[in-house]
Amino acid sequence: MGTVLSGVKHIVASFFDSFFAGLTASPYLEDYYQRLCNGDRDLDNGILWESAEGAYKYKDYLSHHTPGLQPPLQEFAHEDVGLRADPKKRTLLGAPNAVVEEITPAIGTEIQGIQLSNLSSTQLDELALLAAERGVVVFKDQDFSEAGPERWRAYGKHFGPLHVHQMGGQIKDYPEILPVYRDFTAGAVDNEIKDNITSVKWHSDMSYEINGMGTTTFLVLSTPPSGGDTLYLSTTAAYDHLSESFRERLHGLRAVHSGFDQASVHDHRDRYIREPIETEHPVIRLHPVTKKYALYVNRLYTKRIVGWKHALLSFLFDHIERGQDWHIRVRWKPGTVVVYDNRVTQHSALRDFKVEEAKTRRHMIRITPQAERPFLE
Repeated sequence: MGTVLSGVKHIVASFFDSFFAGLTASPYLEDYYQRLCNGDRDLDNGILWESAEGAYKYKDYLSHHTPGLQPPLQEFAHEDVGLRADPKKRTLLGAPNAVVEEITPAIGTEIQGIQLSNLSSTQLDELALLAAERGVVVFKDQDFSEAGPERWRAYGKHFGPLHVHQMGGQIKDYPEILPVYRDFTAGAVDNEIKDNITSVKWHSDMSYEINGMGTTTFLVLSTPPSGGDTLYLSTTAAYDHLSESFRERLHGLRAVHSGFDQASVHDHRDRYIREPIETEHPVIRLHPVTKKYALYVNRLYTKRIVGWKHALLSFLFDHIERGQDWHIRVRWKPGTVVVYDNRVTQHSALRDFKVEEAKTRRHMIRITPQAERPFLE
């Protein structure tokens, strides 16, 4: 039997050799064939190319899929590390060479002069508190992208148990580390936005899970020269800008968050590691550290408010997304790292960059600790 299979493989290989040999008039196809022969096509990820300088530096951090179905995630108790932080955050903000700047009054702080990779446990606690208060903390000129998945995982676990995405895309041997990748090869993201007039998709990460996401870190490995920015907004400020009587009406309402739409846009059903779920959460949630309220509905995952027509949910979506007083935009450059609190923010990537073969990549890493189940009181 082995001899027969070997013969079949030889015949097929000979056919393709002959076929491609006749295509030398097309430089693209000839180049494609050479890459194919050299093993440059990653069938699992749809990566068709390497840079002219050689193998892609971060190829080991591309998405890997391990077959198998895992049981549903279970609710767990969570105590936020920000609760034990110094309210003045003196070891973080007072570190030598630290330069701290407010991005806008409502959201965002930028820190330069310190390395995220060198922060102590005490400083990480204070970082969690700062992210809870400011929503987004932007670090520039960091070496964190070179720390590697072992260090990323240990760092992320400081803030809480690390989430493993339902779609199973992960760095090999590190299921808690999520690569976010796009090159010229169409994928699930393109399926999701192909019929839209904009690539904006406001959301809080995986809000359909029972335990929501907490102090999250997003870092850049490779980015286009322009475009591919990330938009962030404050759902705490969005809540505060509603009238008192309207806020009171929202207290006690619950909304359904669903992971089914996210699962449906992926082409490979066999890559799911958990079945999609729907979960009810309060429309207004309380942050356990700051004790501030925030709106907790988002256009990507929230499907309905229980007992209400969709008009109320649509109004909240529009209010959250259109209030420029509580929005910022992060432009990614090598060395940029963003820490954001998923409980009080929403974000959206912009897929506004031109994608060209062998020229354009947007490759990010997300480290996503889970926090408490959303609650109102």
